[in-house]
Amino acid sequence: MKKVFVHQFVPILLTFVTFLALSTLLYGLLLLLNSIFVQNQIILDFRKRDVLIGIAVYLKTAIDFAIFIGNLMKTNPGWKKRVAIELGTAIGNAFGTFLILTLWVVFKQIPILMAVMVFIASVVLFRMAQESFEEFLKQKNSFIKMRRPAYLLQSQLNFVNKIFRPILRFFVPNLSLKAKKLSFLNLVVFSFTIPFILGLDDFAGYISLFSIINVFGFALGVMVGHMLLNIGLFAIPKKTVEIVTHPFVLIGGGFAFILLGGWGFIEVIRILFSSVF
Repeated sequence: MKKVFVHQFVPILLTFVTFLALSTLLYGLLLLLNSIFVQNQIILDFRKRDVLIGIAVYLKTAIDFAIFIGNLMKTNPGWKKRVAIELGTAIGNAFGTFLILTLWVVFKQIPILMAVMVFIASVVLFRMAQESFEEFLKQKNSFIKMRRPAYLLQSQLNFVNKIFRPILRFFVPNLSLKAKKLSFLNLVVFSFTIPFILGLDDFAGYISLFSIINVFGFALGVMVGHMLLNIGLFAIPKKTVEIVTHPFVLIGGGFAFILLGGWGFIEVIRILFSSVF
């Protein structure tokens, strides 16, 4: 019983405590940004809908993260190493979110920069959609009737992404990282970098949604999503990876990314049009 408490409860409790601390930092950051930029203030309130959207977007863009962390936990067993992974990934994910929010607030003051930011986000979204369909097609025994439409969409997206390859190579995550055995401190540092490398997909999902949802609620949802994913990986790692790579999730996410990418292009046109006229 004591072993279960230490190996499971302690890391999960720490996950929750870390979320509370980082949420407080998020609130403080938004207060600071509101004091610097008096126009277009961020509403420091949130609705359940915005939080749920943040959770959904994060979990959908966290497939690579879940698989990698699952492998990292196998390579570095023990509850102390789980604590290191939790601290590193939670702080890395939160600070990545803080950085994106800050860039969004700054760029929002300059319409041309904002349009460029949303355009890049939309291009990355189409790449994410292609990856979702590719992952689905690897699962040869599931949803046979959907394979041909998914293959056609994947081929069309591949053509589009080839056009934007010069842009994509700077923003698509580098998946060459290998899980390796590390000391506690090195594991914290290494885990910190993972959300920045494997989690660059989130950049696209965030920016395209910022114009239609409450940013504070969405950011909280992203952090809750990370907390839930970590808890799942600590408690039932294999099942958690199966859930985030389920065919329904891959197909649904692929279509969602296409819609968000299209919405992003509409936003670019709207921003440019409003800045000219």
